[in-house]
Amino acid sequence: MKLHCEVEVISRHLPALGLRNRGKGVRAVLSLCQQAPRTQPRPQAGGERGGRHPVCLFISTLKDKLGTRYELKENIEQFFTKFVDEGKATVRLKEPPVDICLRKANSSSLKGFLSAVRLAHRGCDVEAPLLTLTPVKTSEFEKFKTKMVITSKKDYPLSKNFPYSLEHLQTSYCGLVRVDMRMLSLKNLRKLDLSHNHIKKLPATIGDLIHLQELNLNDNHLESFSVALCQSTLQKSLRSLDLSKNKIKALPVQFCQLQELTDLKLDDNELIRLPFKMGQLTNLRFLSAARNKLPFLPSEFKNLSLEYVDLFGNIFEQPKVLPVIKLQMPLTLLESSARTVLYNRIPYGSRIIPFHLCQDLDTAKTCVCGRFCLSCFIQGTTTMNLHSVAHTVVLVDDMGGTEAPVVSYFCSLACYVNSCDMLK
Repeated sequence: MKLHCEVEVISRHLPALGLRNRGKGVRAVLSLCQQAPRTQPRPQAGGERGGRHPVCLFISTLKDKLGTRYELKENIEQFFTKFVDEGKATVRLKEPPVDICLRKANSSSLKGFLSAVRLAHRGCDVEAPLLTLTPVKTSEFEKFKTKMVITSKKDYPLSKNFPYSLEHLQTSYCGLVRVDMRMLSLKNLRKLDLSHNHIKKLPATIGDLIHLQELNLNDNHLESFSVALCQSTLQKSLRSLDLSKNKIKALPVQFCQLQELTDLKLDDNELIRLPFKMGQLTNLRFLSAARNKLPFLPSEFKNLSLEYVDLFGNIFEQPKVLPVIKLQMPLTLLESSARTVLYNRIPYGSRIIPFHLCQDLDTAKTCVCGRFCLSCFIQGTTTMNLHSVAHTVVLVDDMGGTEAPVVSYFCSLACYVNSCDMLK
C-alpha cells in the first residue's frame, strides 16, 4: 500500500536543544510493508495480507530511495487529522520521538492510508496488499507533477484523470463548453487557466479550490460571475482574476467580497456598471476594464489605491448639471430601519429577515458622509482625475483625457449642500 505526498519529519527533541526545523517538506512515497523474520523469505509485493508479522512504515524520497523505516505496532502516540479533507495529516510516533507531517496528498487516498496505519498500530490485520522492503523506483516520483499545459483538443486527457498534485493547470484552445469536474478535485491547484474556450457558466464548486490564487477565464462565453463564487473560499485565496473577452454585463455587489484581489481584468465585455462597493477591494493594484459600456464610475472608486488603471474605450457620459432628487420626508419605515441596521452594523441574514430585504441591505448606497441609504437619496455626478487613484493611467479616450465621471449619493439635503462645491 502506497501514498504519494509531501512529507516532513520533525524531531520533537529540536526545541529542547534550541534548534528549529527547516519547515519544508519533500516529495516522498510512503509504503506499508510487512517485514518477515530473517529465517523466512520476504512476502512478494501484493501477496500476503494481514498482520502476522509487524507492519512498518517506509518513507522513501528521490535522494533516499531505500527509505527510512518506522515501526507502527503500539508506537503511535496521536493522529492529527483536522485537515485531512485538504490532504494534510500528522502522525506522532513514540519512538523515535518524531512527528510525520503529510501534505499535498489525495484526500481519499490519505484517509485510506491512515486507516491502514491505525490497524497496524493496533496489531490488527491490514486489509490491503502489503509490500516488500525494496527501493522505490525513480518513476514513482514522476507522479508528483505540479504543472500541466494543454493547448489543443488532441492533447486533452479524456480517459485518465489529471495528476492530483497539480498546482498549475492550463487548458486553452480545447473547445471546452463547461468546466471539467475532474479539475475540481485538484485541491492543491493554485493557478487555473481556462482561457480561449467556449465556457458559458462557472460551477459554484470552483470555490472549493481553497488554494486557488489565479483564475484566467479570458476569451470565453461567460455572461455572469455568480454570487456563490464571490462568497466562497475564493474570498481568502484569489489574487488574480481575468474575465476579459466575455459577455458580462454586470458583476454582483458581492463581487467586492473578493478582497484579496490584486489584479482584475475586465476588458472587452459588455459592462454597463462596476460594483458600487469597489472601494472594498483594498488590495487591488491593477485594474483593466477597457472597451466596455461604462457610463460612469461608482463613488467608492475614489477609495482605491491602484498602480495601474485602464478604462479606455468606454462610453463615459458628461456630468449632469442638475442632481437626481429622490428624497422623501419623513423617511419610510423601511428606509429608516435599513439605515439603522447598516449604520450600527447589526448582523442580518436570510434566516433572520426575508431574503429580498437582505438584497436591499446588500445593495444600499453609501453617502459621501459614510452613512447609508436605500431608495431615499440625492444623486449627483462629478468628474475625477484617475491619477488621484492610480500611478499609471491609460488615456480614457483618443483626446488624451484622464478624467472620468463619478456618481455620488447623498443621504440628506444637508450632505448635498455641504458637498456642493465638489459637484460644481
